[in-house]
Amino acid sequence: MKRSETIETVVDALKGNELIVSANGMISRELHATKDSPNNFYMLGSMGLASSIGLGLALSHPNKTIVILDGDGNILMKLGSLATIGNLGPKNLIHIILDNECHDSTGGQPTVSNTTKLEKTAEAAGYKHVKRAKDMVTLKESVTQLLDSTGPSLVLVKTERGGKVPPRVAYEPETITRRFAASV
Repeated sequence: MKRSETIETVVDALKGNELIVSANGMISRELHATKDSPNNFYMLGSMGLASSIGLGLALSHPNKTIVILDGDGNILMKLGSLATIGNLGPKNLIHIILDNECHDSTGGQPTVSNTTKLEKTAEAAGYKHVKRAKDMVTLKESVTQLLDSTGPSLVLVKTERGGKVPPRVAYEPETITRRFAASV
């Protein structure tokens, strides 16, 4: 599956009122190109921290659904966040990992996700629902089901390396923060 199609499918499956935290690099750029919204918190730096920021939002806003769009390189950089999320158990958190087995945003250097089973790690850490989407239909069904489930939940999606490079996020960090804070 392509990164762009994966993000489009996730966005289409959402209800529209969720808060989305997207990992830095191509994932934030792709989300911005797919559907810009004040509800999107685009990470422009801080590699590996989308899951931690998403957790903080889930705990501080328990009546809102928080969706984290993460990459394998990002989550591997802060793997302990899976254990923290599993331990704290936010019921309103959906964590989606796009796994292309590389750091696509920095030149395609390989990660170790081909041998580190991220979905199994999340399950062992205490995530309530863990799914692996093999195609767009399964991905959309998984997201739709998890919106009505008690989390924390995770969907792992294997994606292709590379692809069309989306434009950079059009906002400065201060603007992203102001827009997002106003939507919360």
